[in-house]
Amino acid sequence: MRRLLIASLLAAAFAAANADTTSAGHSYSPPEAFAASGQGAVLKFTAPEGDASVTVVDLASAKDAADAIAQAWALVDPGFKRTLRLATPRPARNGWVDQQVFEYETSPNEKLVLQAIARHASTGDKGWVVLLLQASEATLEKRGAPVGKFFASLRPKGYERESFAGRTAKPLTPERVEQLKAFVADGMKQLDVPGVGLSFINDRQVVWAGGLGVREQGKPAPVDGDTLFMAASNTKAMTTALLARAVDAGKLRWDQPAAEAYPGFRLADPEVTKSVQIKHLVCACTGMPRQDLEWLFASGKAPAKSTFDQLGAMKPTSKFGEVFQYSNLMVGAGGYVAASALKPGKEIGAAYDEAMQELLFGPLGMKSTTFDYAKVLRGNHAMPHGDALDGSTRRASMDLNYTIIPARPAGAVWTTPRDFSRWVLMELNKGRTPEGQPLIGEANWAERYKPQVMVGEDVSYGMGLFVDKQYGITVASHGGDMLGFHSNMIWLPEYGVGVTILTNSDAGVLLRGPLQRKLLEVLFDGRPEADERLKVAIANRKAEAAKQRELLTLPVPADAIKPLAASYASPDLGHIKVSKKGGQVRFQFDHWNSEVALRKNEDGTQSYMTIDPGIGGIEFVRDDKAAKPTLILRDAQHEYRFVATR
Repeated sequence: MRRLLIASLLAAAFAAANADTTSAGHSYSPPEAFAASGQGAVLKFTAPEGDASVTVVDLASAKDAADAIAQAWALVDPGFKRTLRLATPRPARNGWVDQQVFEYETSPNEKLVLQAIARHASTGDKGWVVLLLQASEATLEKRGAPVGKFFASLRPKGYERESFAGRTAKPLTPERVEQLKAFVADGMKQLDVPGVGLSFINDRQVVWAGGLGVREQGKPAPVDGDTLFMAASNTKAMTTALLARAVDAGKLRWDQPAAEAYPGFRLADPEVTKSVQIKHLVCACTGMPRQDLEWLFASGKAPAKSTFDQLGAMKPTSKFGEVFQYSNLMVGAGGYVAASALKPGKEIGAAYDEAMQELLFGPLGMKSTTFDYAKVLRGNHAMPHGDALDGSTRRASMDLNYTIIPARPAGAVWTTPRDFSRWVLMELNKGRTPEGQPLIGEANWAERYKPQVMVGEDVSYGMGLFVDKQYGITVASHGGDMLGFHSNMIWLPEYGVGVTILTNSDAGVLLRGPLQRKLLEVLFDGRPEADERLKVAIANRKAEAAKQRELLTLPVPADAIKPLAASYASPDLGHIKVSKKGGQVRFQFDHWNSEVALRKNEDGTQSYMTIDPGIGGIEFVRDDKAAKPTLILRDAQHEYRFVATR
């Protein structure tokens, strides 16, 4: 899980014009708040915390990427000796024709990330540039946006950025829609994604909405325009629209203190609590860390007010507006504050469900969109799928997906291709329904798009929306991720064009970025990059899965089963019951479970890794120095200890 999170942070690659250059003349934007040092061919940028740095090394020549990286380490850290975990390519982009990423083994107790990236601009030039990343997991998660922006902004000398500004977009004719559908279908086949729901919008009209593939692996029922998928964090944009409606109604103000609007809102730091305004609940700009494990290990049957209980124990790890930090629980609170203002006196979960239906989904004609899981599972719906340990696609359990229900304004909505397209039409119509009826006042609709915090160069986060201007045009979007479901909605406000995608497999996450790129290529004759991006992403996914299998031992050896207690408890995350049958070990948490495999770490410690489809890679480190049998679970910025109860 930690590596996937880190990979997702470093994958945020956004282009921009830059003023700074390396000794070889390559341009870049330095990471905000990082201190610069070094001179000549070596430049180092160090985070304010002091435990994270990125070093840029210009090299006059190298035989290949491996030689370039070896030369760079010799210059920066001559004693560097780490086991190479995996070396993978990256697609040609932003003027770099050869890119290789080297990841190094670290032990979980180090809480460390080590990575090297070698880039080569052209076959005729012998020069290379190498980026060396050495960072604590906590600081890298917190400052992932400036680091990702820096990585992407480094471009070869003389490179001209691609821009679509001023271009006329080609219409999404049936032929072009078929081209995009074929691109998705080919990706599905290579990734073994069972089903995808799609919709395409041209000139503010839906030109196609339907499905590809099947709702569930091994069963014939096809995905169609009315198949329900979990849209996960796309809910956030919908929640900010509910807040906009509450502001329209005079029930809330964007700059109103959240604790004034809803006295039950509080954070662990009283001073920070006072500073949080309504708009801050949904801006990813308050410094509140992700801290998802509390709700992932909690019950989907918990009341909505448990969102506020969890927030009451949480503290920010950065300053207001300093860096992009994505908090599901803050958005959950935002939705419930809006619901409380619009439907006072009701239980906040019921109030939210009713307000979303009455004020948004109903007027928009989103007839199937709902938060009612039971209703969904009785009808035309997709089922989740994930990766088995052998790399194959398998049906995944729904159990973990129930855990977001108590914080459902952040990510529990189910929708269909037809309904999803109607949401995008509302965004393209500046707050009006697809039929042109007023829904959200244009001023408050537009407030949601205003930059609140930097995500990447030319990319900002508003209120539940990403706004990307890296190609000289505006592309608005949001994505969604829960177990076995990955989705995205994308629209170009200036052109009246949009796309939605809903997938029922974890591998489907790889379709989203390339589809957005393919859309731009089709509309503007952009440089042909989407196919290679998808091809390389698929190859790297397979390489990562193969490496993971190589590092795990299954069945778990007897000497690694013996130290496990029968049960454990954490004051923050609940309980684990350990089932031991032969070499099979299964961890049963309070509301979901998974088989585990053994991983031996570089420092001699041992970890138990979840391996069930969809939830693979959650790592529990056995602490053999503790007085009682103890398992340690970490996210990037927090640590949780499960101690034996018997």
